[in-house]
Amino acid sequence: MKRTLLASAAFTALATAPALAEDIYDIGEIVVSAGLTDVDPARTGATVEVIEENEVQDADTSLIQTLAREPGVSFSANGGVGTNTTIRIRGLSNNYVGVRFDGIDVSDPSSTQTAFNFGGLTGAGIGRIEILKGSQSAIHGSEAIAGLIDITSKRPTELGFSGSVGGEIGSFNTLSTDFNAAYMNERAEISFSLSRFHTDGISARASDTEADGYEQTMLNFSTRYALTDTVTVGASALWRDYEVDIDRSTSDSSGINYGTQKGVRVFTEFQTGAVTHELAYSVYDTERLDPTGWTTYFYGDRKQLEYLGSVDLGANSGLAFGLDQTKETFELPSASGGTTTRSAFAELTLQPTSNLDLSVALRRDDHSIFGGATTGRLAAVWHLADDLRIRAVYGSGFRAPSLYELYGPYGNAALQPEKSRSAELGIEKDLSDKGSVRATLFRTKIDNLIEYDFVLSAYNQVPGTTVSKGIELAGDYAISDTLSLYANYTYTDAKNNGARLQRVPKHDLVLGANATFGNGFAGLAEIQHVADVLPSPYAPATHKVGDYTLLNLGLSYAINDSTQAYLRIENLLDEDYETAGGYNTPGRAAFFGVRASF
Repeated sequence: MKRTLLASAAFTALATAPALAEDIYDIGEIVVSAGLTDVDPARTGATVEVIEENEVQDADTSLIQTLAREPGVSFSANGGVGTNTTIRIRGLSNNYVGVRFDGIDVSDPSSTQTAFNFGGLTGAGIGRIEILKGSQSAIHGSEAIAGLIDITSKRPTELGFSGSVGGEIGSFNTLSTDFNAAYMNERAEISFSLSRFHTDGISARASDTEADGYEQTMLNFSTRYALTDTVTVGASALWRDYEVDIDRSTSDSSGINYGTQKGVRVFTEFQTGAVTHELAYSVYDTERLDPTGWTTYFYGDRKQLEYLGSVDLGANSGLAFGLDQTKETFELPSASGGTTTRSAFAELTLQPTSNLDLSVALRRDDHSIFGGATTGRLAAVWHLADDLRIRAVYGSGFRAPSLYELYGPYGNAALQPEKSRSAELGIEKDLSDKGSVRATLFRTKIDNLIEYDFVLSAYNQVPGTTVSKGIELAGDYAISDTLSLYANYTYTDAKNNGARLQRVPKHDLVLGANATFGNGFAGLAEIQHVADVLPSPYAPATHKVGDYTLLNLGLSYAINDSTQAYLRIENLLDEDYETAGGYNTPGRAAFFGVRASF
């Protein structure tokens, strides 16, 4: 989906970078998440949604709003910005979604089901997002049964120094600022981003009106340097510190949670003969504090050592192979534990005929508790014509129980891994240079589903099989140089043993239009309609989970070639709705910002 929003004009300066820099560095679009190595999106059978920087920057208050407009992606939140938020891909929750930030696995080893909480993440400092769908354990490991979200921070796009600075104010006493500086020459690049976000927020629980605020500071850093023509070294790092007010219960609106996330990844790339190698080591730590809560702290740690090799076999074919060792630990006041997973994997890409691309991937994981597990993926693209292709994917996956599910206060050491099979079939048509349309059928089946059992007061395997199936439709079309349209619709039928999964919309529709009006003005209008959502059985009788329609508007003005101002209105119709029963969502809100590039 091409949702340029007001940010399209806000980044005019980047779009008009010197032609020389574009000639040197424009190597065409690639996706990095669809396989073990980078691939042309037209040559992968996997479904990948790509969100570029101009679709992220200044587009929404929180990143989850941007992600949820993509086909097959939805979310539920326990309140406003900063609160616990669950993302879903094709009906499956965030414990089935792997999340990488600059190559660092940022899922929380101390969370109940090893997941990343998108509740407080904003678009500041982000340069690109890829959403890979379907069982991807063969490529990305245990958590990627529903898919993977791969986030890349801002990178330099032209030789020399460049950067941007932005500030925004708006409803709920919201104030955000961000700064990015970058440098690139023929051998090296370096980028640094710093952002600060504050909001007084809304009341998380619908049972009171006391506002629950949120604030965070986030820093991203990345660099790479070519020591020689065959050896490159680099590093990336992130640091995020936040504080969120919480409503502890329906009768107690007091409480503050604190959190810190830290991650570092170092790597070297080198070549020996025809083989390219990459060796990387990353560390990720997360700490959450609830000083007056039932569990006062959560600490998680992950150390990952990776090797990836690749070789071009000629005739548009290649082989990638690698090894991985990941150690995870968690600690609570009353529990602790750890696991080690060692993996070997390989992917063969080939083109047996001029109009057929194939990918075969296989992975073997050795879990320190559950032993060995083998997963695979077969993906194909059949090019019926230059502008028409059919994609097909079949993959298997597994998810080992999280450390909390095994050893936490409500843990169950008898749990076994979940296993999945996923298939999809899609067709895609390019509409000359005006846009494209596509349709994708999908189906994922999971056995041994793990959920919290309120009868046993512990996590337990759910009897039966979980099946999530449906169809995604998406398209965009440029009517003229000044007006373009986009749309997507997802139908999801997600059930466990015949009973519908909670908080999964059956229908999710997005319609939007981008326009330029001349004299530096540009705008966007967008409608999102969500229908037929089943609330949790524990939602209060007065819950507002159900159908809702959101209307969002944006307007931007290019003050000059490097400075832009914008106005964004979210939920213009002031829709009163909930995505999680008993928890508020923001009403009508307006935000004004200014961004300058250099």
